[in-house]
Amino acid sequence: MKKILQKATDKWNSLTSKNKKVLILFLGVFIVGAIYLLGRGGKSQQAHSGAGNVVSVVISRVESRVFERFLAVQGNIESKNFAMVSPRIAGTIEEIYVDEGDVVVGGQSRLFKTDSVALKEQVEIQQHLLSVERSAKRQAVANQAKVKADFHKAELDFHRFERLLQKKVVTVDAFEQQQSRYKQLQAAVKLAKASVDLSTANIRKAGSDLEISKKNLADSVIIAPISGSISYRFKEPGEMGRPGEPVVRIDDTSLVETSAYLPAQYYTEVVPEQTMVEVVVSGENIGKFPASYKSPTINPTLRTFEVKCLLDNSARRIAPGAMAQIRVILETKRGLAVPSTAIQHRTGQSIVFAVRDDKALKIEVQPGIENDGWTEVFSDRLNEQSMIVTMGQDMLNDGRPVSVQQGGK
Repeated sequence: MKKILQKATDKWNSLTSKNKKVLILFLGVFIVGAIYLLGRGGKSQQAHSGAGNVVSVVISRVESRVFERFLAVQGNIESKNFAMVSPRIAGTIEEIYVDEGDVVVGGQSRLFKTDSVALKEQVEIQQHLLSVERSAKRQAVANQAKVKADFHKAELDFHRFERLLQKKVVTVDAFEQQQSRYKQLQAAVKLAKASVDLSTANIRKAGSDLEISKKNLADSVIIAPISGSISYRFKEPGEMGRPGEPVVRIDDTSLVETSAYLPAQYYTEVVPEQTMVEVVVSGENIGKFPASYKSPTINPTLRTFEVKCLLDNSARRIAPGAMAQIRVILETKRGLAVPSTAIQHRTGQSIVFAVRDDKALKIEVQPGIENDGWTEVFSDRLNEQSMIVTMGQDMLNDGRPVSVQQGGK
């Protein structure tokens, strides 16, 4: 032993002053840490054994609350009614009467006009053709009248020669000449009538062509099909306009709808006009609205389906194109509620602590829906009059002495 002490003393004396300070500091930290760990070990053993000092706790009453099981997704705000307006006939765009942001009235406001010069010429041509056809008909009618008169005379001559032939006053040849003339004029009457009918048909066709050309001319000026605001202007004067290529877009912002896509497993739980949808836009809660539409099919690639709901936007608070935070409420029910922080999860169980005779009482619960920091619980040992520990529960075990610092018994 003396040899060991002598070696330690020699070793200590051989150290420099700086090394001695470092060694003393290290030993001090080691001793303090050992004392701290021994203290925590003792407290831990006391906590797990159910014995030890009294634990101060705060208790609160179990409440009855309405819980909602919902699906939170992002969606888009879109105009329910909008129109992509394009020319009805191809042509150069001469004028555009509106700009983005302008308000238009359906059936009244002019939007733009396409090249009308060629269309005006076409109207004039069709008017001239109609006049020609009407003149042709008048000529055909006059010819028909003349042919009928000639036929009437030929018919009288034919019957007269027929009687004279019977009396053998005229020759057979003379009779046959009158007979031939009669048949020719009989055919001419039919031809004259056909000519009048053809002229009548040509007049109808020319009239129809004139109406079409007039409509094309009228269609060169496009009128707003719906009321709303011009949200986009796609072309400028001088550009070529064609049917199917929009020049402007009109959005009716008085009625908008949200559109969102949900996972396929929730398809049967969403019922149009029954399932409620809560909409938040730019931090403002717009309210709850019934789902107005559920897509009849599920996208086989994305495994999602679309849900929409209509929003009254007469106050113009919501801008189409905005992003919305959407909660699709799948289930609403009332149940017993405790603060979520009161629930402990130990050894595969969910438990809360009540206080009975100044001791902690462990109660196993089955958690349900969680909303806004409250959790629905199921337990035969809890009701709306029950008081549970909401602060200090981390230090409790069944039977641990407690001191209620806040709340009622």
